[in-house]
Amino acid sequence: MAKKKPAPKSRTPAKPKTGLLPGSAGAPYHGLLSELSALLAHARAATARAVNGVMTATYYELGRRIVEFEQGGKERAGYGEEIITRLSADLTQQFGRGFSRSNLFQIRGFYLGWHIVQTPSGLFQIRATHDTGGEFGHRPAPTGALVTTETFPLPWSHYVRLMTVAGTAARQFYEEEAIKGGWSVRQLDRQISTQFYERLAGSKHKSELLAKAHVPQAPDAIDPSLLVRDPYLLEFLNLADEYGESELEEAIIRNLEGFLVELGRGFTFVARQRKIRIDAQWYKIDLLLFHRRLRCLVVIDLKIGAFSHADAGQMNMYLNYAREHLTEPGENEPVGLILCSEKSDTVVRYAMGGINAQVFASEYLTVLPPEDELRATIERTRQALSIRPRKSD
Repeated sequence: MAKKKPAPKSRTPAKPKTGLLPGSAGAPYHGLLSELSALLAHARAATARAVNGVMTATYYELGRRIVEFEQGGKERAGYGEEIITRLSADLTQQFGRGFSRSNLFQIRGFYLGWHIVQTPSGLFQIRATHDTGGEFGHRPAPTGALVTTETFPLPWSHYVRLMTVAGTAARQFYEEEAIKGGWSVRQLDRQISTQFYERLAGSKHKSELLAKAHVPQAPDAIDPSLLVRDPYLLEFLNLADEYGESELEEAIIRNLEGFLVELGRGFTFVARQRKIRIDAQWYKIDLLLFHRRLRCLVVIDLKIGAFSHADAGQMNMYLNYAREHLTEPGENEPVGLILCSEKSDTVVRYAMGGINAQVFASEYLTVLPPEDELRATIERTRQALSIRPRKSD
């Protein structure tokens, strides 16, 4: 007779793992986890900034030693290129990528563009030696063999972009605003590409532009108001002292590529002097463009002189016609841009008040002020902003 197997011992079901320490409550633990995560994230960000600062300071020191070696060597053309080529091969073999000839030339140019000289007061100054003009302000004195991260607080990628700015005052402006506003390299690139320094000097709303420049712009932003500049810089048209609307239009067509670049990314040319007929009357749209991201027609009206309420009414009529007869299926409603040599914001506000369409009025400058005037105008604005009393809480 077979023996009965003993009944299996009952086991207490295992408790599900909750990730909590024994005896701990959920809320306190998650609070601890949140604090530690924030601390680690902050530490990693600070480490990345410190690494960037050390690398920038190191690149400056590399550039200094390369230049000093060149100055103490042969006095003949091409010697610097020979040194760079040899250094590129040897450093790449030892340290890997990052030391190509082009990168080493940038490192060398960094030292030459931000040359540090000591003043009688004991402070150090950053001076752009390749360009005549002002200084790059006072910076903390370098300690030890290398300059410190306080001397060059921006990441290396920022200085690579700044090296493309030709004017000393403009470069100083972009560097200081990038430091003050914490600009990313994308923001810095956008401000330089759109000639923010020159545009600021020609604007009647300098403080508003400076404040707006420190607001990050989403890369996929498609609000038409964010794509309209004021003023537009059209000095490349090389117009005579006196010109009419036809001369202005002809100059724009001759320099169409430069005009589209000044308008910004996404604009494409459709037509000039586009005829439209309303009842028995013929009208002409000066310029008709299309914006790829907005996916809409852009009607441009060129004006010599000040903006008037009649300009707003005429543009409204053009946009209504374009909406009914020129817009293709799937496109958004057209946008209007009135380019004038002068405008009153009050007149613009009242004239645009009853218009439902997207209509903008911007000034254009055909002649830029001299460099010293640009610099003085912007500095006055920045000083006025710095001493403006804060609103009480």
